Amino acid sequence: MTQSVVVQVGQCGNQVGCRFWDLALREHAAVNKKGIYDEALSSFFRNVDTRSAGDGPDIYKGKICSLKARALLIDMEEGVVNEILQGPLRDVFDSKQLITDVSGSGNNWAVGYKVYGCQYRENIVEKLRKTAEHCDCLQCFFIIHSMGGGTGSGLGTFVLNLLEDEFPEVYRFVTSVYPSGEDDVITFPYNSVLAMKELNEHADCVLPIENESLFDIVNKIHQMVNSGKLGSTVKPNSLVTSSAGTAKTVQEKPFDAMNNIVANLLLNLTSSARFEGSLNMDLNEITDNWFFSSPRLDQMFSDAFSRDHQLIRSDPKHSLYLACALLVRGNVQVSDLRRNIERLKPSLHFVSWNQEGWKTSLCSVPPVGHSHSLLALANNTCVKPTFMELKDRFMKLYKKKAHLHHYLQVDGMEQGCFSEAISSLSDLIEEYNELDATKGGLRTDPSRLKIAV
Repeated sequence: MTQSVVVQVGQCGNQVGCRFWDLALREHAAVNKKGIYDEALSSFFRNVDTRSAGDGPDIYKGKICSLKARALLIDMEEGVVNEILQGPLRDVFDSKQLITDVSGSGNNWAVGYKVYGCQYRENIVEKLRKTAEHCDCLQCFFIIHSMGGGTGSGLGTFVLNLLEDEFPEVYRFVTSVYPSGEDDVITFPYNSVLAMKELNEHADCVLPIENESLFDIVNKIHQMVNSGKLGSTVKPNSLVTSSAGTAKTVQEKPFDAMNNIVANLLLNLTSSARFEGSLNMDLNEITDNWFFSSPRLDQMFSDAFSRDHQLIRSDPKHSLYLACALLVRGNVQVSDLRRNIERLKPSLHFVSWNQEGWKTSLCSVPPVGHSHSLLALANNTCVKPTFMELKDRFMKLYKKKAHLHHYLQVDGMEQGCFSEAISSLSDLIEEYNELDATKGGLRTDPSRLKIAV
C-alpha cells in the first residue's frame, strides 16, 4: 500500500485541509468498525504509540492507538492553524509538522515566494523529509492552496518547486482554488498568473477550482433542499456540503460547504488507492489529466459532463477532450460503467489521436451517506476562457503598472518575472487554441516511414 502526504498552505489551503481530514476520518470510521490500523488508514495516517515520551514510534499492526495525519500545515498568518489546533481535530496533527508566522504575506506573491520561501526553506525541507521518512512507499504529495493571496500563491508554489528538487520521483498533485472576479484582493491577477507559471513548470497534475463555481453548486443544493426537490442525488445532510455528524458540535462557517466539496474531490480521487474495488486506478495513471467533479446511475454519468456540475465555470461537452478519467464509488458494475461511456461517447468531442482516451476506476466503498458517487477528471479545452479572463485582468493592471512597486521592492523580484509569467500563460492559452482548431477535423493516421531500397 502506498502513502500520500498533504501539504496545506495559506488560509484557504488549511481550511480546505481541515475539512479533508475530518471527512477522511469519518469515511474510514464508517468502514473500519473494529478500530484496527489497516492499509487503507495507513495511506494518509500514521498510528503512533503515544505512551512513550517524545515522538512515539509508529505502530504498523493491531489496534489504533493515536492517528496522526501525514500532513504539513503552513501559513504565514497563524490564525487559521491556531484555530485548527484548538478544534476537534487538534490531536490529529503533529505539533512538529507546523510552520507559521504572524505577519502574513500581504496578498503579495513575491513576499510568499521570495521572502518567506528563502526564510523557511530549510525548515520546510526538514519537515517534508521527516514526513517522508514515516512512509514505506511514498507515492504522492497533495498541495492545497489558493491562487489569489500571497502565502497560498507564493509560498505554495515555492513548496511545489522544493518538492520537485527534493523528491523528483514522487508525484505532485496540486489543488488550486482560483478567486472570483469580485475578489477583495485587488492584486489577485498578479498573484494568480505568477503562480500559474510555477504550476505549469513543476506540477504533475493541477486540479483548478473556481470559487464562483463552488458558490453556485452550494446555492443550487440549498435551493433544492428548501424547495423539497432534492431527490436522491444529494441528501439534506450529505457530507458533500454539510458537516453533519462531526464528533463534536461545531457551528459551520460560511465557506465550510464550499470547502467540503473540494475535500470530497480529494477523497474520491484517492478512494481507489485506499479501498478495494473491482477496477483500480493508480494515481500515476491520471497525472496527464486535469480537473472536474460531480457526486440512479445514468443520470449521475450525464451530470458529470454537464456545466452545472463542474468546479470551474465551463461547458466541457461543447469543448475538446484530451483525456478523461472516471472514478466511481459504490455498488456499480463494470457493465454499467462501460454502457454509460458508450452512451455518452457520441456527444463528447475527443482529440483525433486519443479517441479512446478514457481511464476508469471502480471502488466498492461509497462515500459516507451515499450509495454511489462519480468523480470525473478531464483535460478539456473548456478551461481556456478561465485563463483568458485571468490574462485580461492581469493586463488591465499591468498596463498601468498598478501596484507593481509592492512587488518590485521585494529582494529578488524583477519586472521580468511578470513578463515571463504572462508569456507562460499566453503560451498555454495558445496551446488550447491550437487544439480547439482541430475540433471536428477528420482523424488522420500518422505518415509512415518510407524505406529506401
